[in-house]
Amino acid sequence: MDKRNFIKRLGWLGLSPVIGFPSSQPIENTPLPPLPQQEEALWKLVRSQYELHPDFINLESGYYNIIPKPTMEKHLSHLKRVNLEGSYYMRKHRFNDKAIVTEKLGAFFGCDATNLIITRNTTESLDLIISGFPWKAGDHAIHAIQDYGAMQDMFAQIAERHAVEVTKVSVPNHPKDDAEIVSLYESKITPKTKLIMVCHMINITGQLLPIKKICDMAHRYGVEVLVDGAHCIGHFDFKIEELNCDYYGSSLHKWLATPLGAGLLYVKNDHIPKIWPLLADHEKDPNNIKRLSHTGTHPVATDLAILDAIEYLNWMGLQRKEKRMRFLRSYWQEALKGVPNVVINTPFDDQRSCGIGNVGLTNMAPAELADRLYKEYKIFTVAIDYANVKGCRITPNVFTSLDELDVFINAIKQLSKVKSV
Repeated sequence: MDKRNFIKRLGWLGLSPVIGFPSSQPIENTPLPPLPQQEEALWKLVRSQYELHPDFINLESGYYNIIPKPTMEKHLSHLKRVNLEGSYYMRKHRFNDKAIVTEKLGAFFGCDATNLIITRNTTESLDLIISGFPWKAGDHAIHAIQDYGAMQDMFAQIAERHAVEVTKVSVPNHPKDDAEIVSLYESKITPKTKLIMVCHMINITGQLLPIKKICDMAHRYGVEVLVDGAHCIGHFDFKIEELNCDYYGSSLHKWLATPLGAGLLYVKNDHIPKIWPLLADHEKDPNNIKRLSHTGTHPVATDLAILDAIEYLNWMGLQRKEKRMRFLRSYWQEALKGVPNVVINTPFDDQRSCGIGNVGLTNMAPAELADRLYKEYKIFTVAIDYANVKGCRITPNVFTSLDELDVFINAIKQLSKVKSV
């Protein structure tokens, strides 16, 4: 089915951009309401579109963003359709539909669909590049100790397997300026350096790094840059062409709020032929990025729901969401600034952070802090205790209320007064 017929079928079903049944009984989905003019009324409406757990305050949206009810409805529609059509769908519509989803995702992300594949998560995306890169004995790579553990493990594996030298840097929690970060990576480049991996947003602190400046610097040395953007798609407004990176991976089930199991990988045209696929594919054209995306039989309804997640975010407005996320992070940061025993591990500058932050206590280990926040205040978060970061990652979301953040602020202030054991 071509794109015109695909879109026509959506219109016939009254589901845009949801993919529906080719039957006489279309699924009815609740349309998104008009946006309120008042800012707080908008966020109150958004909160009502989430089913929130009654037993705790969720300040751990970084691992997985739960799905708003409008997206959940449409995801269930896709599940029912695929289940109804069974092998007919998988053989007749699956690949055409995925091509259209990829095209729409590319438009949202700011790249051509020929440079993009849908994966299951950031780890899969970045490990496809790290493992598939044409390494030779003696080659050199650079990454940070603050990078996600799964990718660090993959670098350790290629170091052992291909005799690649790997150098690690440590990113300061509060850098003086962009030049300090750029020079940190630049200082480790050697004539053998082939690849640098760098976080767009460091997952344990929420710090934003100057990706374009790092990429421009690396390219002057002929070094390619792989960007970990796990927390960026749907979190704040940017386009991939603005970064000048060579590879970019992200998880869509984080801040784009798709169902679990959706990610993306971007590869520049010139690099597509040289990356070895993890799994062999029938696509033999070395210039076709689809050769990197063999996933076998997998939950296709998740891929279809990417369109619905984009629709929901567009309804809200990405720039409006970005502004709200920065407001929420700044709200608790400013309230805790200067409080004795409180250490804030995330830059205050809006250019260096968005919605994610990290806070610790000098009188309490991160694991104890996370445990007491949950047991005593019913606040769920995650402890971070490595790579010069000691604290809890705080990731509110668009459904988070200021009343909930006030509970968190009060909890930190109280726990900061507890005597050390």
